[in-house]
Amino acid sequence: MTPIGRLLDNLRRVIVGKEEALRLTALALLADGHLLIEDVPGLGKTMLARALARSLDADFKRVQFTPDLLPADLTGTSVFHPRDQSFEFRQGPIFCHVLLADEINRATPRTQSALLEAMEERQVSVDGTTHPLPEMFFVIATQNPLEQRGVYQLPEAQLDRFLMKISLGHPTASEEIEILDAQRMRHPIESVEPVCSVAEIAEAREQVRKIHVEREISEYAVRIVQATRRHPECLAGGSPRASLALVRLGQAHALLTERDFVLPDAIKVLAKPVLRHRLILRPQARISGLEPDQVIDEILETVDVPLGR
Repeated sequence: MTPIGRLLDNLRRVIVGKEEALRLTALALLADGHLLIEDVPGLGKTMLARALARSLDADFKRVQFTPDLLPADLTGTSVFHPRDQSFEFRQGPIFCHVLLADEINRATPRTQSALLEAMEERQVSVDGTTHPLPEMFFVIATQNPLEQRGVYQLPEAQLDRFLMKISLGHPTASEEIEILDAQRMRHPIESVEPVCSVAEIAEAREQVRKIHVEREISEYAVRIVQATRRHPECLAGGSPRASLALVRLGQAHALLTERDFVLPDAIKVLAKPVLRHRLILRPQARISGLEPDQVIDEILETVDVPLGR
């Protein structure tokens, strides 16, 4: 079994019945991107991040975002030593392999922006000095869509840094009973052991980059993203980063399904998680109840699908 296959098996022991969300999480990890999970409390967002870190034997840090959280609390700070008149940089929790930014929209925009450089350039700058982050740096951010007080909307620039936006959703009745049975004696995460290393994930990411992408597939991804920019209900559509995300995730999907080329269907399936947080709908569209997923469905129906191989 491949390292990602072992990883998914481990996650299934902790997260019950959310196969699609687990698969998308694994794809985000393979594609070297970051993941935003928007859902109500109690559905396993934090547990998913913890299970992923345990399965990877990775350095995991959780930061609870609050209005009084400062950028230095995240990135680290320079400490002055009077004895030798020198400064020492002390790393913040952002220096890890897997970072859980819990309830990210509760922090102020200033603190949220501290993640921008780290997520895109894999480094942080403090007092004019640049400090590189670990080669594998994976951010899982969560936010509660129901909270309206004490929250700050994520800026478009930061939303665009997330490869995908997903939700777990409520379990079915049978799944909820299975969860109760599994946690009767102890939580399943306590028995989770590492099944693959950070080095194996780095190797898998190199394999993803080597997956063949036909020009027709790239053109298909670009047509979908460009259609979001022209849609009458959108003030703004996906950026070129969205096109890159679609193709790279298509490559990751091919590796996960043991193919050496990207299928058009993979691009179509991945369009919603890649684009839903990048679309800015017009105010009248939001008032009428239109959702980004509905716009994406409409676009997918109108953009011609290439025949592929």
